[in-house]
Amino acid sequence: MTMPDQDKNDDLHRIYRVLNLYYVENRKQAEIARIINQSVGTVNRLIKLGRDIGMVEITIRSPFDTAADLSRRLVDRSTLHRAEIATTVSSTDDGANLRSAGRAAAAMLAEHLRDGLVIAITGGKGVSSLIDALEISRKYDVTVVPLTGGVQGKHYTDVNHLSTVLAGKLGGTAHLVHVPMFASSEAEREALMGVRSCVEAFDLARRADIAIVGIGSIHADVSSYFDLTPRTREDREGIRASGAEAELVAHLLTADGAVADYILNRHLVSLKPDELARIPFSFSVATGPDKTDAIASVLRGDYLTALVTDEATAGRVLQCLDRTSPPPKTSELS
Repeated sequence: MTMPDQDKNDDLHRIYRVLNLYYVENRKQAEIARIINQSVGTVNRLIKLGRDIGMVEITIRSPFDTAADLSRRLVDRSTLHRAEIATTVSSTDDGANLRSAGRAAAAMLAEHLRDGLVIAITGGKGVSSLIDALEISRKYDVTVVPLTGGVQGKHYTDVNHLSTVLAGKLGGTAHLVHVPMFASSEAEREALMGVRSCVEAFDLARRADIAIVGIGSIHADVSSYFDLTPRTREDREGIRASGAEAELVAHLLTADGAVADYILNRHLVSLKPDELARIPFSFSVATGPDKTDAIASVLRGDYLTALVTDEATAGRVLQCLDRTSPPPKTSELS
């Protein structure tokens, strides 16, 4: 080895020692200077030189890498433009995970707020979780309108109540629907859809800029769908026979995302899922094992612009979507 080569090798060893003391042992530069009997300025110069010649590689591992990957894969596997993945905070408390997603959904809504918007909503625990979490720094001149007729009972199924609360939080106005969600017959449904207040509300909803909707499971006893009318609990057999896997805008959907051939779908006083799909920015917040198949069904139907869920639910939904795809959707309703 020539003298210049030896000098270079010695310099590299010295740089390596300084870098090891600084980055691995986490020692301060003044302490390193005392160890190698050099000035702090020399230590600083050796650290910079080590970085410049490629002896240092710094890797920052984000806690959000998993969420970002899940988001990308959901968008890739569907027609979603955006998937917001909240942290799964509990393996046993589905309510805590829904609240986590609700906060993420509230933040996403806040990003899109501006004066003059029309926001159309459904009832549901997911929508309620967003409203509960919503905090804004200013008021907005917006209108909030239901996408469905009204249901009395639990606060999260009462779309007029949720519309009023959301409008109040935003500083806007609620335009309510004073007709029931379910008619007793198709003829009564047509009559109710022609009521002036209903016509005005649903015309406004069709022109909405943003739609916030729940996704319902119809297999769990705790499903909000069974809170909408006693007739649903009494007809589990008919629901099963229809091939229903999900509920969206109170309509039952099959696994491929089509509107199911189910009698109560034809009695609904609400906008239809394909009308929801025409709203420029439509999104849902939904979490939990019971929602896996339902979310997959809705995504196959191409009804939403965005989805907010948690990490665990997103992973299960992707597994469901990766299974053999159902046949192309064909709706039984016009």
